[in-house]
Amino acid sequence: MARANAAYYASRDPFRDFITAPEISQVFGELLGAWAAVAWNAMGSPARVLLAEAGPGRGTLMSDALRLARRVSPSFAAAARVHLVETSLRLRQAQAAALAGLLADPPCWHDRIDALPDGPLLLFGNEFLDALPVRQLLRRPGGWDERFVLNGRFVLRDGPVPPAPLLGRAVAPGEVLEWNPDAMDAVRHLAGRIVRDGGAALLLDYGPDRPGHGDTLQALRDGKPCDPLDGPGTADLTAHVDFPALAGVAAEAGARVQGPVGQGAFLSSLGLWPRTEQLARQQPPEQARALVDAAHRLSAPDRMGRLFKVMAVRDPRLPPLPGFEA
Repeated sequence: MARANAAYYASRDPFRDFITAPEISQVFGELLGAWAAVAWNAMGSPARVLLAEAGPGRGTLMSDALRLARRVSPSFAAAARVHLVETSLRLRQAQAAALAGLLADPPCWHDRIDALPDGPLLLFGNEFLDALPVRQLLRRPGGWDERFVLNGRFVLRDGPVPPAPLLGRAVAPGEVLEWNPDAMDAVRHLAGRIVRDGGAALLLDYGPDRPGHGDTLQALRDGKPCDPLDGPGTADLTAHVDFPALAGVAAEAGARVQGPVGQGAFLSSLGLWPRTEQLARQQPPEQARALVDAAHRLSAPDRMGRLFKVMAVRDPRLPPLPGFEA
């Protein structure tokens, strides 16, 4: 999965195959920008703060967040130094174009989260963790097998014992337990540096808010589900994010965890509908209806509002951050 997704992002425009929340409505990025400004104030308004995004796509989320921040919190926008975790040259070029004219200093790009420089950090990770390679363990009566891909098909080999955060789950023989070591390592690193240097990370993705198990590996090509083994490198491979396991990893590193809560409840708490209505009043009827429909798509329980979750990992010295009241 890792090699296939690396080839996919390096050679294709992924937005042919799926659309992310920032591309649905500008309000999504604006609300995250407002959230970051509140978090920065809670941090004591440091003169310099890393405003980072992991998996920034075309740069839409960050550009919308910065436009809002420049209007409502100019001092935060002036303090922010933008850093983007992105390996695709194609997408780096799109991000540079999206952010042109919004920053006093140009953004900095990094290949990995652990390459971000030290210092107070505010990080967005929207649909970043789901694209990291997942491992699948199959329970058998005497232990575990692991699924691998060999010559274009799945095969089983003797597998390891699952890591501690997953060991207590009741997985019956013949059932699958997924394990995302890269996501766990990323959150462990983020939590440790946030405890050390201050700040918070906001992680938005799809997955359960309670411990579970099962095969969630899926592939999308041209917006439609396809066989994950069909045409490696030509489809987007994803799996559900295990928020309970990631919350446990962050807490073990000493960070405070808020959530996960449903994306709909989070965005509504931050002002999704008042902002949408404000924008809609300034538009002709057709565009106004499109704005309202986009807000429904982001927040309705039968669309993205319940499947997608939001979790914050914050410095334990900070007060609780907004959006998680539900």
